[in-house]
Amino acid sequence: MSTFPITDKTEITRLPKRGAYDAETIYSILDEALVCTVAFTLNGQPFQIPTGFCRIGNKLYIHGSVGSFYMRELRDKKLPVCISATLIDGMVLARSAFHHSVNYRSVVIFSEPEQITGNDELYTALEVFTNKMCPGRWNDVRKPTDGEWKATLVLAFEIKEASAKVRVGPPKDDESDYDLNVWAGVQPLKLERKTLVPDPALKPGVPVPPYLL
Repeated sequence: MSTFPITDKTEITRLPKRGAYDAETIYSILDEALVCTVAFTLNGQPFQIPTGFCRIGNKLYIHGSVGSFYMRELRDKKLPVCISATLIDGMVLARSAFHHSVNYRSVVIFSEPEQITGNDELYTALEVFTNKMCPGRWNDVRKPTDGEWKATLVLAFEIKEASAKVRVGPPKDDESDYDLNVWAGVQPLKLERKTLVPDPALKPGVPVPPYLL
């Protein structure tokens, strides 16, 4: 699917020129974001759960303990969900307080949960998730035991309805404000991997793997 259908739930109505419905844009944002928010309603009460995730093809995967209340409820009741992910690329500093903004890339998805039980898909989902969080990690660690697999619940969400919204560029001030002696522009932001902090219980002599350097 190269473009997702525009529906009453996904249509961007506020600043529609910032909207995007093509799979390439939506997938790229999902693949870069490390955390999404899964929102749903249970017995009239809204919930919003932040969680790590990964994308494989046109499905988004999350995982947790089989004891997780919200995951069991999603699985058992097939609750419709709204999933969102956002990347903040910069603070947009205008000459007026009113026109301050942020440069961002965001995605909103509407879907329903599906429990993954097939061994191949389970294994692939956890491998892709691990390598998304830390590229190269999966091949370096002990793989889950049968007991650990049984303790893990994996849910998939087909990306059926989705849209992205993106802001780029400098501030947009009122014409009368451009002559003010106020600095304006963009302060870029990015998520950065910092210096490693070894586990105090790390076995002596274990080298730092190349993928962490």
